Amino acid sequence: MRILVIEDTADLADAVLRHLRGQGHATDHAASRDEAAAAWHVATYDVVLLDLGLPDGSGLDLLRARRAAGDRTPVIVATARDQISDRIRGLDAGADDYLVKPFDLGELSARLRAHARRAAGDPSSELFVGPYRIDRIGARVFRDGDEVRLTSREWAVFDALTTSRGRVLSRQALEERLYAFDDEIAGNAVEVYVSRLRAKLGPTVIETRRGLGYLVP
Repeated sequence: MRILVIEDTADLADAVLRHLRGQGHATDHAASRDEAAAAWHVATYDVVLLDLGLPDGSGLDLLRARRAAGDRTPVIVATARDQISDRIRGLDAGADDYLVKPFDLGELSARLRAHARRAAGDPSSELFVGPYRIDRIGARVFRDGDEVRLTSREWAVFDALTTSRGRVLSRQALEERLYAFDDEIAGNAVEVYVSRLRAKLGPTVIETRRGLGYLVP
């Protein structure tokens, strides 16, 4: 997934970023409303984690602006404000979910995955592609009960393709799932990971549409 973390508390942001990147997610960080608005404008995210109290303005105002512009990216509000009235204002502004700080990182990951699945139109936690069972919660792939081990980057590519099953994803679209803004992108990275996936899962699981991209049929 490509995730935007909008959080101005350095220690918390660092913990969340390390956790999500360790799971293979391409994760960008913004510590202010202006940084968040700039990142959100140029990149497409699967989910946004939004703090309300930012040093240069309200996170809710940013959320309202994005919703007014037609952006339907799932947004989880994460804040220390735990009053019911605060939650209602967040949900009314267009938030999809609400987490009160301090929160468990495992629960955060589960909520991010759930909202990304719903936004993609498939809320189920399991998917079947040919002989493979895909555990979308555990980020694992099985065949006949045996796990086919994938690296975090291989999983990111395969997850993107299976989530968009039947649709062609361009190399650029897949790169956006793999890399955050400050990552160095190798020119043939997507081709390398697709080749590795075919070696592990078989040559027909991922199709190439020449000049367009890749898909899982």
